[in-house]
Amino acid sequence: MPHTSVADSPDRSAGKPRRLRGLDAARAIAIIGMLAVNVGPRKDTGDTELAVVIYDIPAGRASLLFMILAGIGMSLMTKRSRETGVPLPWQTILWRAVLLIFSGLALQMLSHDVSVILTYYGILFFCGLPLLRAPTWLVTTLATISLVSGPLIWLFLQQQTSTTFDFLAPSLADPLWTMVHSTLLTGAYPVLIWLAPFLFGIVLGRLQLAEHATQLRLIVWGAVGMLLASGLSLTLVGIYGQPTGYGWDQLISGEAHSMMPLWLIAGSGAAVLLIGIFLRAEHWVVHRLSWLVSAGRLSLTIYVAHLFVLAWLVRPGPETLFQGYMISAAMSVFFVVAAHIWWRQIGLGPLERLLSWPPRLTR
Repeated sequence: MPHTSVADSPDRSAGKPRRLRGLDAARAIAIIGMLAVNVGPRKDTGDTELAVVIYDIPAGRASLLFMILAGIGMSLMTKRSRETGVPLPWQTILWRAVLLIFSGLALQMLSHDVSVILTYYGILFFCGLPLLRAPTWLVTTLATISLVSGPLIWLFLQQQTSTTFDFLAPSLADPLWTMVHSTLLTGAYPVLIWLAPFLFGIVLGRLQLAEHATQLRLIVWGAVGMLLASGLSLTLVGIYGQPTGYGWDQLISGEAHSMMPLWLIAGSGAAVLLIGIFLRAEHWVVHRLSWLVSAGRLSLTIYVAHLFVLAWLVRPGPETLFQGYMISAAMSVFFVVAAHIWWRQIGLGPLERLLSWPPRLTR
């Protein structure tokens, strides 16, 4: 996805900020996880419980990892502006936001049966722009308020309107009002809810991510958040039962994409844990997992390409979980290998070149 993975500490040998390749590797994992979720199906009557659990691991986690990495990338991209007072790269940010919004709306018209996340990314880029120079305590406070109030407002509006939100992403063929309320409230990644992990990513991007102490804190606190939120949800559901409908009892839910705080905390904790591990093991990542780094650098190209593959080659399948495993594995291997070759031979991906302003259409 759109990103600029630059370290917080300088590379003394080059005199330039060093790229954090652990973030690229984490982004590739998010791509693979999202691809697997989008391929589906996640459950079949003849499947073993273990097979279902394994295939369900990225559900509700890969997309949160994507969103947090987007916030981190936006924070790193504007680090110099915050620290030295030079103008913000607002033209690049606005260009990326507009490009992502219209790309997402257009791609939603394909027959891939996927809720395209790009439109929501673009809107969140607009939302984050006024906060890029705001003090960290303010961004943290807003992220916390959003985490608590977003799900409450989301549930309240459904109760007041006696309407169950449909989770459908907007497309370019929809009326303007449908695009607006689907993006902000009723769609698959409503900005009302997903603002919290995006702002959280902006806060993380302000940390000294290249320092080992910071990386260890990410690992520890990511694990704590994931385990505590998941454990609390499981305990409450065990006591009060699985919530149904959209009453206030939904607040105890930790299910993927329930839009509830405990899911957001648990999923974000898992994302922070993974980011911390990849950053801490960056030397190993660079020398052993360079193919993941390449895939992370071509994340937007891979994301868009997988939608076309789903629409043109996969749908209406797969029909079984085994087929889902096979298709997901084949697509992941193909895209990762192709991205690695492309990066080594050419450099920036074809769509990544469009992200800067003015667009870089040539090498």
